Amino acid sequence: MSPPIRYARLFPAALLAVLLCGANTLARAAETPELILPRHRLHPGELAIVVNDADPLSVQIGDYYQRARAIPARNLLHVRFKPGRSRMSQSEFRELYATLQRETPEGIQAYAITWAAPYRVGCMSITAAISFGFDKAYCSPRRCASTRPNPYFARASTAPWDDYGVRPSMALAATGFDQAKALIDRGIQSDATQPAGTAYLVSTADKARNVRAVYYPGIAQRMVSWIDTEIVTGDGLRDATDVLFYFTGKVHVPHLDTLQFVPGAIADHLTSAGGRLTDSRQMSALRWLEAGATGSYGTVVEPCNVPGKFPHPGLLMEAYGAGRTLLEAYWQSVQQPGEGIFIGDPLAAPYDGYRLEREGDRLLLTTRVLHPGTYRLSHATDPVGPFRTVPAVLEVDYHQQRFVLPDIEGANYLRLERR
Repeated sequence: MSPPIRYARLFPAALLAVLLCGANTLARAAETPELILPRHRLHPGELAIVVNDADPLSVQIGDYYQRARAIPARNLLHVRFKPGRSRMSQSEFRELYATLQRETPEGIQAYAITWAAPYRVGCMSITAAISFGFDKAYCSPRRCASTRPNPYFARASTAPWDDYGVRPSMALAATGFDQAKALIDRGIQSDATQPAGTAYLVSTADKARNVRAVYYPGIAQRMVSWIDTEIVTGDGLRDATDVLFYFTGKVHVPHLDTLQFVPGAIADHLTSAGGRLTDSRQMSALRWLEAGATGSYGTVVEPCNVPGKFPHPGLLMEAYGAGRTLLEAYWQSVQQPGEGIFIGDPLAAPYDGYRLEREGDRLLLTTRVLHPGTYRLSHATDPVGPFRTVPAVLEVDYHQQRFVLPDIEGANYLRLERR
């Protein structure tokens, strides 16, 4: 059931009367105003695509993604190295990294890489190495030890490079173009759809890999009225048709062929070698994408079952459900990602966007992207302004999604700004 519309503490009736005084509602255009929301996510122009010119599949994926996502051509970055190996040497990576540092345009906040192998540089994943530069501090100094933390962890920043000096990366990983195209198309199909799927938190009998299950009850409680969540006990989920999230701990996850993933879905399993994408003895994270998920994660070296080296389901669901991209939400959910690889469509954002509907002398706004706090509303006849501020504030509560705004005569554009 949708939460009730919040009228209290928004725009008082008396103020609405003043704002609407003399308005001829019959003469208004049928179209609702365009709403300018506060910055809340990464945009295509801020993502660079890294292509290996020695790998025809990488070139094909990069070209398709650049066109499909309308990413500026200048954001296509070219490197060259022997493809298909699981590991890249540190010396070879230093040359690649130097090229990226030199060629990355100003304003780029993140990277999409376009290959499944190599997935590893020494003790680091390829996505962590490209994001941080190769640094052994992001690897365990001894077996099962913690690593240097991710400065982007649990942060709502939309500019990780500007704010933290990190350009998080995600691999558009696939072993064939048809798989890559299907992944990209699912990501695009998911955008701003506000999907009504279910988050399945699966608790298995595998004690070593089930360590995230301790978080499940608290997550389910926090997700009430935000994302439908179900805790499942067993080896794996079977015959579900609405999988939006799937988190578990298992060497091999059964019954994937019986599931239907919602476009934009995220799924991962806590195990040692899920990030060894092309040659793992355990289940590769690629199996999730091949089954229909849009994003996944796995580790490329032995991490032990240190929870901080894997996504925290609650943080991931919270960020993704607030309209952020898959890349942002996943990176913000892993405290120690140095040994883990992120795969999927970086720009998928199922919960982005808004709906604005006119009802009598008011506008009903539905959106998930407003953080709790106080906002000011302003209006203008054209997008460049001048904008005039409404003398009232909008108070946003935790997980609030529906709001009432005044329908101001002549306002073709409305803008919400955080105070």
